[in-house]
Amino acid sequence: QVQLVESGGGLVQPGGSLRLSCAASGSIFSIDAMGWYRQAPGKERELVATITSGGNTNYADSVKGRFVISRDNGKNTVYLQMGSLKPDDTAVYYCHARVQSSWFGPWYDSWGQGTQVTVSS
Repeated sequence: QVQLVESGGGLVQPGGSLRLSCAASGSIFSIDAMGWYRQAPGKERELVATITSGGNTNYADSVKGRFVISRDNGKNTVYLQMGSLKPDDTAVYYCHARVQSSWFGPWYDSWGQGTQVTVSS
């Protein structure tokens, strides 16, 4: 089994910044894509940003130019640097990883428990 542990959420004023981190641990042979998703109250979970093992990134239009995703493959960790935060960014942010636990094992999706980000004055 693989565990994803997020950290870095909290309360920030509009225009402020936060950095989220997510570390994967457990039975890991390989990790392909990692990413961040978010879910606001009353809304469905949505993609924020993803990054492949080779460093290719993809962002939701709503966060382009404000958020930056990065990863440290040696530490099995993904980061989300969030800037120019808006009240609409308020949500629970979930970490995701596409993981393989053994050489011939299947790929599967692993999720973190989520970290709350609140943007408010």
